[in-house]
Amino acid sequence: RMETDCNPMELPNNTGFEDDSDYRDFEGTDVKDMRLEAEAVVNDVLFAVSNMFVSKTLPCAEDVAYINVETRERNRYCLELTEAGLRVVAYDFDQTDDRLQTPYHETVYSLLDSLSPAYREVFGNALLQRLEALKKETQS
Repeated sequence: RMETDCNPMELPNNTGFEDDSDYRDFEGTDVKDMRLEAEAVVNDVLFAVSNMFVSKTLPCAEDVAYINVETRERNRYCLELTEAGLRVVAYDFDQTDDRLQTPYHETVYSLLDSLSPAYREVFGNALLQRLEALKKETQS
């Protein structure tokens, strides 16, 4: 018999996704609100774009959030964040265009890399600086 930290009978049974296999392998064990995930995405790459923020106009839910991003080239995009990844859903803030069939990207890095050469340059330079700093640390 396997030991467990908690008695399964003590868990609330109103979670709404008891046996939904989509959530079984989700990071951690709790399903995160996509808004929190979107905030983390923004904080990760804000330094490399002109402007980026979670949409307050478009609805966020457990399974979807929208992020507005303006690249250093001054191009505006609205991104959709879901379990499938990130994709462009419009070429302006707080918009979605159902006719737009853009591919999903697993990471915000690959999506921005495909949209913005300036992002690629700034991100690459930041990476180089971090590597140089690590190199100096290990040499001292």
